Order: sequence, then C-alpha cells, then structure tokens
Amino acid sequence: AVGDTWVYRISNGYNNEVRGQIRYQVEKIDAGRTVVSATPDDPYLGQAYTVVYTKEGNWLRHPIASHGQSVEYEFATMAYPAYVFPLQPDKSWSRRFNATDTTMNRRNSVRVDGTVLGAERIRVPAGEFDTIRIRRQVYAGDWDGFKTETRTYETDWYAPALGRPVRMESNSEWRDWAHCTKGCPWVRGDWTGVELAA
Repeated sequence: AVGDTWVYRISNGYNNEVRGQIRYQVEKIDAGRTVVSATPDDPYLGQAYTVVYTKEGNWLRHPIASHGQSVEYEFATMAYPAYVFPLQPDKSWSRRFNATDTTMNRRNSVRVDGTVLGAERIRVPAGEFDTIRIRRQVYAGDWDGFKTETRTYETDWYAPALGRPVRMESNSEWRDWAHCTKGCPWVRGDWTGVELAA
C-alpha cells in the first residue's frame, strides 16, 4: 500500500563490512505498477532513486551494474524477469529484451538467465523466513569500446509471505581489452550483500 516502507542493510561481500541502509517507500500504485522511492542513508551508496515494479515484483525501472557503476535501466518492452512464477524447484528461464540506460539514453540488449534452486529457511536482521532461493546471470548489453558487457551474478532469497526477497547478493565482472596484450583477466565489480533489516 502507499506509504509502506521497508529497510535493507547493505554490506560489502568481500569483507562483510556494513556500508549502510536503503529505505524503500511505496509512493504510488496504478495500472499494475508500483512506484517506490529508494533512499540510501550514506552517500557511498549513491543518490536517492526511483524503482518501478510490476504487481509480481519484477522490475520496470531499476539499477543494474554497468562497468563498476550502478546505472538506472528502464524496461519498456518487457519487465526484468527477476521472478517467473510459479517458482518451482529446478525451474529455469532465459529472456532477452531491450532496455534503456537512462544515464546515456542508450538502448541495450539485456539477457537474464534464471534458475530456482529450492526452498531454504534463513535468518536476517528482520527475522527468520521461509524463502525460495533463485540464481540469475545477467548480461547488461553495455559494450563500450574495448570493454565487454558486464556480467552480473545475482542470488535472491525470495520470501513468498512478503512478496519480496529478504536477502540478495550480487557481484559483477567485465573485461577491458584496452589494458590487455595477451589474454585479459576479468575486472571485478562490487560484491554486494543485502538483507532485510526492518
């Protein structure tokens, strides 16, 4: 409902250091779209931004990792398939669709491969929850000169009772051929851990 809020704690997956929190608040609901404001409590986590969800919790507007930056993408032709219901064990999906990088105003071809890993009961700061663990591999379609597209690995622990994940992990990587001669190692992006705090 409008005015509902929830808070996620953000941590560095490399060393488990807590980086701060992001507060989400429902601002508007209409025509199957839920508009949510996201407000970080620390400048390190970036500026406030807007997220738009479908009624199933998939993304119509949401940040995506792009060469070490968090970039807002809009998904107009198809919602970002974070969840393809019903979330049955071993279910998998692969979707390719166009999205707009709102920073560069550029259309990218994005691909999401998802797999349901199964049920898991976990504890987070907000309590203990029965969840469905989901893994996704995301190709951001953000080729840029010598930089390959960003690959992001996402894992969600989705709590059906809440209709949202209570834990999330993501890490990204890409190659920059401008700095390579023979072979090219992956450049590692942030490894972020997110847990429901309140």
